[in-house]
Amino acid sequence: MDRIGDDMLFEEILSRLPSKVVSQFKCVCKQWCYELSTPKFALIHTRRLSKLQQKKLLSLDEHTIVVDDILSGNLEVDTRKVINFPYDVQPSRLLIIASFNGLMLVCIRRTDANQLVLWNPTTRRFKLISDDYFSRYFGRHDDTGGMYFDENNDLKVLHINCFAGAVTARVYSRYNDSWRNLSFIKGCLFGSNFYSWSTGIYSGNTIYFTASNYWIPPGECNIVAFDVVSESFSILRFPERIQANPCQVHFITISNKLHGILVRYSDEVIAELVKYEDDDWITVFYFQQCSQSSTVGAAPKDEYNSRE
Repeated sequence: MDRIGDDMLFEEILSRLPSKVVSQFKCVCKQWCYELSTPKFALIHTRRLSKLQQKKLLSLDEHTIVVDDILSGNLEVDTRKVINFPYDVQPSRLLIIASFNGLMLVCIRRTDANQLVLWNPTTRRFKLISDDYFSRYFGRHDDTGGMYFDENNDLKVLHINCFAGAVTARVYSRYNDSWRNLSFIKGCLFGSNFYSWSTGIYSGNTIYFTASNYWIPPGECNIVAFDVVSESFSILRFPERIQANPCQVHFITISNKLHGILVRYSDEVIAELVKYEDDDWITVFYFQQCSQSSTVGAAPKDEYNSRE
């Protein structure tokens, strides 16, 4: 091991192993347990795993938590596993707020108090980071969040709460094991009960949310962007050419680039896959369903073939 070097061993060799194997190697000695538990190793390991073809799909129902393997976009049902949550709670009481590099941000909904937990379903490790989550009011579309690593490789958890017309934002630091309040955009009305918030999607040092209003004015859809470097919020607008009433937007990340699936309803149902590039939204694929027939539009670029 001395000839290989600790950096080569942990960062170039062990970081390429599956999470379950890494957990087993922590039993080798105290040094290995320490090195394999550092935030630096966790960051390297999660970044390597994110580049693999194999992904995990976690599903919750009333009584069970199921994990399926996804290989090259295909669901491998033969590998399905049933796992347990670390707390004695029914899966129906769990709400997944966000996911990031294999970590899950989960809310445990209880009658007396609600808890916010960081959970790694693969390694079964977990950490309670807040026991006052939704303490004032619970709303599936009024509270959201996201996760990211800062420039010091500190895992941060962003929590946004909407209550009584106001938006409160705070961020949790794993290094400090504490919360800190953030300044939100002044003058916006996204905290009212007319607006529905989406979960956050991380892309290019930014976490993106949608804050949609289906009441007054109907069909309004806003994009709230959180810069993880400056820890500041801003608002992006969808161009008028892809606005409709009503309109639903779902963010996804493809090849580390922000994309959105837009579903619009008018005389017909129209769905588009759009990409955010050079401060503009570009349509790369569309599906149009008419009353009697369907028309599929092909993507103009090869990067959206089945390999993604």
